[in-house]
Amino acid sequence: MRLEGIHHITAITGDAQRNLDFYTRVLRLRPAAKTVNPDDPTVYHLFYASEQGQPGSELTFFEYPRAIPGRAGAGMVHRIVWRVGSEASLDFWAERLEAQGVEVDRESGAVIFADFEGLTHELVVNTSGDEPLVADHPEVPAEHALQGFDGVRAYSDDTAMTRRVLEEVLSAEDRGDDTWELRGERRGGWVAYEPAPLERGRQSAGTVHHIAWGTSVAEHPRWEEHLSQVGIPTSGIVDRHYFHSIYFREPSGVLFEIADDGPGFTVDVPMEELGSKIILPPKFEPHRDEIEPRLTPLSDPRAGWVRR
Repeated sequence: MRLEGIHHITAITGDAQRNLDFYTRVLRLRPAAKTVNPDDPTVYHLFYASEQGQPGSELTFFEYPRAIPGRAGAGMVHRIVWRVGSEASLDFWAERLEAQGVEVDRESGAVIFADFEGLTHELVVNTSGDEPLVADHPEVPAEHALQGFDGVRAYSDDTAMTRRVLEEVLSAEDRGDDTWELRGERRGGWVAYEPAPLERGRQSAGTVHHIAWGTSVAEHPRWEEHLSQVGIPTSGIVDRHYFHSIYFREPSGVLFEIADDGPGFTVDVPMEELGSKIILPPKFEPHRDEIEPRLTPLSDPRAGWVRR
């Protein structure tokens, strides 16, 4: 079995409205779902993605209102790496971000920046050959849109055991420099490990909670069997409404998830209505009158704009 690169990445925010503004207005991702944390329905779980809401493009956030700033440390992802179409696209985004007041670090072949809570992103030219996963927006040329995830950078002081899990259990390929690629038939993605800072990490606003690797509905149960057979403790299979999940920590401490590719966001609403209303998982729907008033009111960022 081979994993299909990154399925989604989940992070934490302390301000849902500013988060929605940054990722839909500045980065111009599509709001794919506005729902609640399945383990805590008093807080949002926001999803941003490509126009079709495809795995490989899904960035999600748990909102914990007024959460203090977090800090990435050992056993945590500290940077999300996105694909763009060309060097011209890197120029476009560097100019776009600076015009929005976002500080940009332009390195050879990359644009590096952080959101308003310090979550770091990196843009690189897509050389994967994978399908670009882009979101439509009337103000951004399609050729410059973000094309989905390329990889993530994490902190670890010792990758010896992580190497064994990645290569022997998850069938990842060593790309050198403590970087491993997980590639299936359709897509690939990578995780790179760098020496951890001395200061301990703190998971809060502006930090990544976990990274999910993709698989099919058919193979998902086989991954649970496989992980159990090699002695890796897991969460078991968890129904996350839009997909099914298996959680476990790799030896460096990074929380991994294996997520399948069904049923997707249109299980609730038609494609054209994704992200426009609050969706509650079926078990919480009877309590909507109690849950919805406790959530931050968020407008539909696509209301009123005209498609190309």
